[in-house]
Amino acid sequence: MLSDLYNEKILAFAANIPRLGRLAAPDGSSTQRSRLCGSQVTVDVAVEDGRVADFAHEVKACALGQASSAIMATSVIGATLGELQAVRDEVEAMLKAGGPTPQGRWADLRYLEPVREHRSRHPSTMLTFDATLEAVRKASVAEAA
Repeated sequence: MLSDLYNEKILAFAANIPRLGRLAAPDGSSTQRSRLCGSQVTVDVAVEDGRVADFAHEVKACALGQASSAIMATSVIGATLGELQAVRDEVEAMLKAGGPTPQGRWADLRYLEPVREHRSRHPSTMLTFDATLEAVRKASVAEAA
């Protein structure tokens, strides 16, 4: 049911997205778009010593894309590429395969669990994970050079 999907917690995250905007001089950037619904997320990151030191994003997405982006923005500082890949894979498994919800600093992602039953909403929910992962990959390559 859609009322379960757009619950109070999801709507609260969507209404309070931190770190909106763009970084002046990002080390890596990525824009991801959902072909299905047109949602789009652009992420900028700064990386120091292999960890996300700064983060900003532009979010033009539905409430689910906004909520997942808000959780990302709240939790991403200090994350490594490996941690971001792991959390992205956990969220995908949670949505597509009934996997467990992420834990630790990513525990708020549990509120996205109702998205599991709505396959058409998976792409917009995953945008922030794919954009952040790609931006950090680009930044890591630049940092290693």
